[in-house]
Amino acid sequence: MTDIKNEMDSDLDQNYSLNSNADPKNMQELTIYVQNLLQNVQDKFQTMSDQIITRIDDMGNRIDDLEKSIADLMNQAGVEGSEK
Repeated sequence: MTDIKNEMDSDLDQNYSLNSNADPKNMQELTIYVQNLLQNVQDKFQTMSDQIITRIDDMGNRIDDLEKSIADLMNQAGVEGSEK
């Protein structure tokens, strides 16, 4: 019995996914549609968040490399850098 319900839920999930043009006709279908919508939004936010964190990490690494390069150039030029 549980397998049949899971199959029906799976069919409903597919029929009322965000890419489907079918309108939900009852509360269960509406619930599944909203859950799919919220999951899709959450997935997109997670992807964007991961991308932002990666870019921030990359920027931090580039800034560290730039600071090291500037310190090296200052040492080569014989200029003392100010300590923080």
